[in-house]
Amino acid sequence: MFTHPLSLVIWTPIVAGLLVLATGGDQRASLARWLALAGAVAGFLVSVPLFTDFDNLNAGMQFVESRPWIESLNINYHLGVDGISMLFIVLNSFTTLMVVLAGWEVIEKRVAQYMAAFLIMSGLINGAFAALDAILFYVFFEGMLIPMYLIIGVWGGPRRVYASIKFFLYTLLGSLLMLVAFIYLYFQAGKSFDILAFHDLKIAMSVQILLFIAFFLSFAVKVPMWPVHTWLPDAHVEAPTGGSMVLAAITLKIGAYGFLRFALPILPDASIELAPIMVGLSLVAVVYIGLVALVQTDMKKLVAYSSISHMGFVTLGLFMFVGSDLNVWAIEGAIVQMVSHGFVSAGMFMCIGVMYDRVHSRNIADYGGVANKMPIFAALMMLFGMANSGLPATSGFVGEFMVIMGAVQVNFWYAFAAATTLIFGAAYTLWMYKRVIFGDVGNHHVAEMKDVNKREFLVLALLGLAVLGMGLYPQAFVEKMHLSVNDLIAHVAQSKL
Repeated sequence: MFTHPLSLVIWTPIVAGLLVLATGGDQRASLARWLALAGAVAGFLVSVPLFTDFDNLNAGMQFVESRPWIESLNINYHLGVDGISMLFIVLNSFTTLMVVLAGWEVIEKRVAQYMAAFLIMSGLINGAFAALDAILFYVFFEGMLIPMYLIIGVWGGPRRVYASIKFFLYTLLGSLLMLVAFIYLYFQAGKSFDILAFHDLKIAMSVQILLFIAFFLSFAVKVPMWPVHTWLPDAHVEAPTGGSMVLAAITLKIGAYGFLRFALPILPDASIELAPIMVGLSLVAVVYIGLVALVQTDMKKLVAYSSISHMGFVTLGLFMFVGSDLNVWAIEGAIVQMVSHGFVSAGMFMCIGVMYDRVHSRNIADYGGVANKMPIFAALMMLFGMANSGLPATSGFVGEFMVIMGAVQVNFWYAFAAATTLIFGAAYTLWMYKRVIFGDVGNHHVAEMKDVNKREFLVLALLGLAVLGMGLYPQAFVEKMHLSVNDLIAHVAQSKL
C-alpha cells in the first residue's frame, strides 16, 4: 500500500505530463507517445489500491491526507475519499489510459502537447474528486478547464475556437458564484474551508436557497442540465476523439458529484424545497433531449445529446426525495449510472472516432454497410449501442433500473416519464446503428475501410469488458458506495432545520 495514495493519483499524471511536454517538438513524437503511455499506466496503477484496499465497512473518508497550504487563510491541502468519490478517481485514471491509446496514431502534430494536456487534466480531475478543502476543490475544478480548452481549441474541428470559448465561458461564469458561496461558508464555519465542517453548519432557509442557486449555476452547467446544455454538443462535435471521451466519461460527472458533495449535505432544506424543480428539469432532459437526439444527422451530436439525456437520469436520482428523506435506490442508481455512462460514452465516441479516421465524416448518411468491411468493429459497436439503449446485462441497464425503482416510490408518473429513455435511447441508437452498419456498402469510402487494428481493438475491448462486467456484477461497485450513501442520507435527515 502506498503511503500517500491520493497525492500519487493526483501528481503522477501531472508530473508525467510535464515530462512529456519536455520532449519538445514533433521530431521526438515517438518518445512523447511512449512516455505518455507510461505515465497513463502509472496513473492507473496507483489508483487501483484505492479500489482494492477500500474498507467497505467504513462510511467516512479514507486515505486522508492533510497539511497546511495557505496558513494565513486556514487553507489546507486536505484530501480524502469515500465510497462515492473513489469510484470516479479510478474511472478517470482508466479513461485517461484509454485516451492515450486512442490518440496514438491519430494525432500527428503537437503530439507531446496533446498527450500532456490529457495527463495534466487527469491529475486535476482526480484532485477535484479527492479535495476536502473548498479552495483546493475550486482550484482543481477551474484548473481542469485549461487543458480541455486547449484540447478542443488546438486539435478540434473547423469551429473549434467557437466551441472552446463557449465551453470555457459557460463553465467559468457558472463557477464564480460557487466561489462566493465558499467564502460565505468559510466565515460561517469559523474561518475554515473544510468541506466536512460545512456539512455540520445550520443555515437559515432563505440563505440556503441563495447558496443552492450559486451551486446550481456552477454544477448544472457542468452536468449539463437543460437549459444550460447548449455548449456540450458544440464541444463534442469539434473535440478530437480523446477530448470527447474524457468530456463525456469524466468531466460531466464533476457536476453531479458537486451536488452530492455540496448541495445535498450542506443545504438539505433547500434541496428538499427545490427538489420538484430539479426533478422537472431532469425529466425535460430525459424526454425532450431524447427526442432531439432522434433527429440528429451527425453521429457525434447524436451521442452528445444522448449524454445529456442520460445525465438527466443522474440528477433525477439525486433529488428523488421520499417525503423529506433521500432515496437510497435513486442515489445509488444515479452513481452507478455515472460510472456506467463513463464506460459507454467513451466506447461510443471511440467507435465514431474509428470510423472518422477512415472516412473523415461524422454524417450518418455518408455510411452504410460498414459491417461488410469491418465485422469485428461492427460487433464491438453493437455492444456499446446496446448498453446505450439500456439492454439488461450491460452497465447501461443497471443505473437506469435503480433510478426508476427509486422513482416509483415517489411518483409513478416520474418513473413512467424517466422510463421513456429506454424507448428513445433504443430508437436513436439503433436507428443510427442500422443506417451506418447494416445494408449494402454505401459508397467507395466505405468500400475502402479496413477493420480495427490491434490498438483500436484493445481500447474497445477493454471498455467493452468494463460495460459487461458492471452489467453482470454491479454489486462490486454498489458495495463500495453503499455505506457512504447511507451516511449521506442519515446526515441529510439529521441536518434539516
